[in-house]
Amino acid sequence: MASFPPSVNEKLIARSRTVGELLAPTSPFDKKCGRENWTVAFAPDGSYFAWSQGHRIVKLVPWSQCLNNFLLHGTKNVANSVSTRLARQNSESGQKSNPCEQLIDCGDIVWSLAFGSSVPEKQSRCVNIEWHRFKFGQDQLLLATGLNNGRIKIWDVYTGKLLLNLMDHTEVVRDLTFAPDGSLILVSASRDKTLRVWDLKDDGNMMKVLRGHQNWVYGCAFSPDSSLLCSVGASKAVFLWDMDKYSMIRKLEGHHNDVVACEFSPDGALLATASYDTRVYVWDPHVGVILMELGHLFPPPTPIFAGGANDRWVKSVSFSHDGLHIASLADDKMVRFWRIDEEYPVQVAPLNNGLCCTFSTDGSVLAAGQDGSVYFWATPRQVSSLQHLCRMAIRRVMPTSQVKSLPIPSKVVEFLCYQI
Repeated sequence: MASFPPSVNEKLIARSRTVGELLAPTSPFDKKCGRENWTVAFAPDGSYFAWSQGHRIVKLVPWSQCLNNFLLHGTKNVANSVSTRLARQNSESGQKSNPCEQLIDCGDIVWSLAFGSSVPEKQSRCVNIEWHRFKFGQDQLLLATGLNNGRIKIWDVYTGKLLLNLMDHTEVVRDLTFAPDGSLILVSASRDKTLRVWDLKDDGNMMKVLRGHQNWVYGCAFSPDSSLLCSVGASKAVFLWDMDKYSMIRKLEGHHNDVVACEFSPDGALLATASYDTRVYVWDPHVGVILMELGHLFPPPTPIFAGGANDRWVKSVSFSHDGLHIASLADDKMVRFWRIDEEYPVQVAPLNNGLCCTFSTDGSVLAAGQDGSVYFWATPRQVSSLQHLCRMAIRRVMPTSQVKSLPIPSKVVEFLCYQI
């Protein structure tokens, strides 16, 4: 099949189907500044969806009820219902079985959100466990909010109660990520050029400061096994950190402009990074090699042009849970869905002023934020091949170096390493 530039190819592919919208209430005196929705997030178990409505407000909605409303009432859902004011109570009070909407006033502009869930068998790194103010149970669900003033506030999702207020950053907290292993280890990325590691099971004790970025840090992401952390920022920086030793492993070179978002594939074998240089790179994080380039401008810009204002800044990237699809959001008013084995998008959707995107827990829906509101699209769906499922199973437990040492045919090694 002949290759066409993206502008041509996108005319030949299907538009993604809109699932629904969550529109923030507006007032005549509302100014656009401060209403940006910089962050959207799904709870790990798929129970809740959260987004920043703009200014100081975060909205939490039960995701299943949200989907039902879309099906019953069409796509639009104006998110202006009054928050249910709950009595001060513990999470064990039954709120989990009867989830309800929450409207949280964080006290300052919200830049980042992250859900964290606890696993009881994972012990805190703190020895004096009896001194803890909070006892996190098996089904605890927390929401971390990163604010304009450098603070991080931790909330109980089921009650809307403020649990912790973390205050060590000196600038905007641009991104947050919880370790997926249930340890309630939280990492924050800030414009103060640092990443900070917090232990929420130790009452939010700050365990470590990761230094290395020379400019603002825009984003961070844990690998699925929680052993690696990727951080990205201004000055084309992509860093990989060993989270057992809290040391830098390597710096990935290749982007020509600020790198603003990153995410690992579900098996940890791939890393996607989004940059203002009009590209998404898919890396092998274990060896630091670029495996794929997803271009948003044709022909690809020269390094000088890519390093400036080129009208195709990529703002966000997200890996689907099937390990086959990537979503990207760029300044050209388009959301693109890519397959990891194809050069051009497989679906597109229009979105003005998009700022962030993420897949739902089951991968069936993509949520994207824009000016206090959220838009949802159905994602490309297909049954994964048995080959791909086997590859993901192997790569979850085996880094590239171990795969290359297996006594198997070279073509199989290349497939397992996502090189074919």
